[in-house]
Amino acid sequence: MGTTTTTPTDTATPATASATAGIAWDEAFCSEGANCFRFGRDAEGQAYIGTTGSGTYVTDSIDALRALISAVKAGAADHLLA
Repeated sequence: MGTTTTTPTDTATPATASATAGIAWDEAFCSEGANCFRFGRDAEGQAYIGTTGSGTYVTDSIDALRALISAVKAGAADHLLA
């Protein structure tokens, strides 16, 4: 998967609210405490995964996000939970 960590300007600086305005974020998924992840999508068909409280996110195509979710469902990340 060609995923990269990025901001809208593709630098290490956090994104601003106006820079992420084109991303439609879903409601965040939160575990115990404040560890929340969220998924988003823009009009160009890019998918985003970010954390609440940070302007930094990972972005790739919708197809890449679909492959990631399928792999996680199939157990590809189970070793991280042990």
